[in-house]
Amino acid sequence: MISNKSIVEMPLIPLRGLSVFPHMVLHFDVGREKSIKALEEAMIIDQKIFLTSQKDMDVDSPTEEDFYEFGTVCKIKQMLKLPGDAIRVLVEGISRGKINQIIFDEPYFRAEVTKFEEEIIENDPEVEALKRGCLAAFEKYVAIGNKVSPDILISVSTITEMSRFVDVLASNVTLKLEQKQQLIETISVKERLEILYSLLLSEIEILEVEKQINDKVRRHINKMQKEYYLREQLKVIKEELGEENDHDDEMAEFYERLKKLKLNKKISEKVSKEIDRLSRLSPASAESGVIRNYITTILDLPWNKQTKDKIDIKRSREILDEDHYGLKTVKERVLEYLAVRELTQSMKGPIICLVGPPGVGKTSIAKSIARSLDRKFIRMSLGGVRDEAEIRGHRRTYIGAIPGRIITNIKESGSKNPVFLFDEIDKLSSDFRGDPASALLEVLDPEQNKEFTDHFLEVPFDLSKVMFITTANSLSTIPRPLLDRMEVIQVSGYTEYEKLNIAKKYLVPKKSKEHGLDDYGFTLSDSTLTDIINLYTRESGVRELERKIATVCRKAATVIVEEKKKSVRVNGQNLSKFLGAPRYRIDEISLRDEVGIVTGLAWTAVGGETLSVEVSTMRGTGKLVLTGQLGDVMKESARAGLSYVRTKIEEYNMPEDFYEKMDIHIHIPEGAIPKDGPSAGITMATAMISALSGIPVDRKVAMTGEITLRGRALAIGGFKEKSLAAKRAGIKKILFPKDNIKDLEEIPDSVKKEIEFIPVENMDEVLAHALKKDAKNENKK
Repeated sequence: MISNKSIVEMPLIPLRGLSVFPHMVLHFDVGREKSIKALEEAMIIDQKIFLTSQKDMDVDSPTEEDFYEFGTVCKIKQMLKLPGDAIRVLVEGISRGKINQIIFDEPYFRAEVTKFEEEIIENDPEVEALKRGCLAAFEKYVAIGNKVSPDILISVSTITEMSRFVDVLASNVTLKLEQKQQLIETISVKERLEILYSLLLSEIEILEVEKQINDKVRRHINKMQKEYYLREQLKVIKEELGEENDHDDEMAEFYERLKKLKLNKKISEKVSKEIDRLSRLSPASAESGVIRNYITTILDLPWNKQTKDKIDIKRSREILDEDHYGLKTVKERVLEYLAVRELTQSMKGPIICLVGPPGVGKTSIAKSIARSLDRKFIRMSLGGVRDEAEIRGHRRTYIGAIPGRIITNIKESGSKNPVFLFDEIDKLSSDFRGDPASALLEVLDPEQNKEFTDHFLEVPFDLSKVMFITTANSLSTIPRPLLDRMEVIQVSGYTEYEKLNIAKKYLVPKKSKEHGLDDYGFTLSDSTLTDIINLYTRESGVRELERKIATVCRKAATVIVEEKKKSVRVNGQNLSKFLGAPRYRIDEISLRDEVGIVTGLAWTAVGGETLSVEVSTMRGTGKLVLTGQLGDVMKESARAGLSYVRTKIEEYNMPEDFYEKMDIHIHIPEGAIPKDGPSAGITMATAMISALSGIPVDRKVAMTGEITLRGRALAIGGFKEKSLAAKRAGIKKILFPKDNIKDLEEIPDSVKKEIEFIPVENMDEVLAHALKKDAKNENKK
């Protein structure tokens, strides 16, 4: 065996997705500037160029590391300029070559190449046997594959030079780029024959498998040929009759979409039956419209589509903090869910109920939760919903039947794992059309909602991946079985400090931008915002505060436009010009200790309030008069307090027969506002003892708690909101039931620093802190 080699320099072009063998004639398009310059240089010198393959065809600007060392020395046969800057070139492979070094790579690649001449083989039986084996395998390859013309088989069989035989044969076999490169890099003809023979046998095996598959498909197609032929005839007949073929195309589309969904067998069979029914009905019939609506609803549902959670605790915390100030408990619960998802990689969606007064951010935090999880967000308002079909949908027996709003919203979202908000769940109603709250029992039960069945669909849909969030202002109107299925998180009202921070960080920048004030000197000082909070709003949330800030911004915009000013500063002195006279006054404690007047604490839908309880005594027949729009529970608390007072006649030197000869009048001011609840029990009892004994009550003390006949103080609700109201009023001491000590954790530190919290078990402790016995004699003087 004789092989020669020589070293030459020539231009180089890296090819994308192509390999050139010696003796192979190939045309390709050249568009890269470097490659065009290499071609031009080659044409000037000797029309020879070195072609090698790129390792990655997606690389637009290859370097030396991006293409193979081995390639083919080729001669340029023809060049043709195409529209644009591209050139179509025809080359013929001459011999193998290997890059020794890249001489330069600008303005084109020029390389030093070792050129390998044809290897001459003389009388080698083993090589001859390999040649015959390759030729026989190639014959079989041509016969099975039908990819190569029989003429090529004849021309290949006449080649006597071994090296040329291998290269021509390899160039006519469908091989991967890496396999072709392996053959180019193999200099030895014998080794090249062995590799090619192995590759041919492998390709033949693959082609035989393909042929078997094709035969099976062909047999299957043959079975359908008759149906297809008949359907085509039917189409022609319909065209002759003037009927449309759209109906059949629609059925085919339905079947195709159903197949792609890969639903379970039960659902798939159900939908297939409906499609069959629809195909047999006239498109003009009323029933076909109902069935078509049903099929499209099923096929449009995201059975297997869901968004991927971006589980990044740090990022999620930043998003939640960026959108909302405070709401620590809600944020922590969301982050806990994310942490568990990260550890288990699977978890049912939690069902959270956010309970709190209006305007504290319950609805908007749900949007932020969806953003932090990178999920779709759906909001469904339940206020005033009284029809069960809103939740479960209508049965298809009714005209105009549609799915329930849950399925409809999930279909529109295109995802089976959105964040789904049921807003105002405490406002649900019920009538003769059913009870929506009962229908929600299945939706909000993690053990049942994986097979939620809408009346319209009549097949189960998995809701277990959905993260359900509900909001409510009060738990009292939510049915107990429904409440039992939800994890309740109390969202309390904001403190004055929290409102101030929300206004500074969110509301003022937002409204300033909306009203075009960012480019002007518009300022609201902290003290001004505090005045707006205390004198112009009375709420737990910040909705009214946002409206007031918007009013200030509108007035400021008017001043800037009308008076041509470049800046507006709103302060305490000119605030009334923007918002008018203050609407509210800050509840302040009395200037002196008084008899029969006690400060109580109340909890309303808009937060906490201080409540002044006044008691007067007069001659009478022992009647108890209650005024101030008091509810039944509050009236009963007053009677229970009176019974307790009668047991303390001697201890506090009260008239022995006051319950026979004196009338007691209990009044709670702001009579236009209804009041109810048991938490004013110890307050009314203290006021009665003060009025009957003449002992004044400490004006800096406020109290809350339910009273029993034995004088025990029982737990109350809304402790945080009541404490905030006490701070606004300047109270320095709060008496509260000992059972509420656990609620002290929720009280802000800023409130704890200014108010002394004293837990009490019974009325004796309350009276010891509230009554100022030493001041009784001074008052008499």
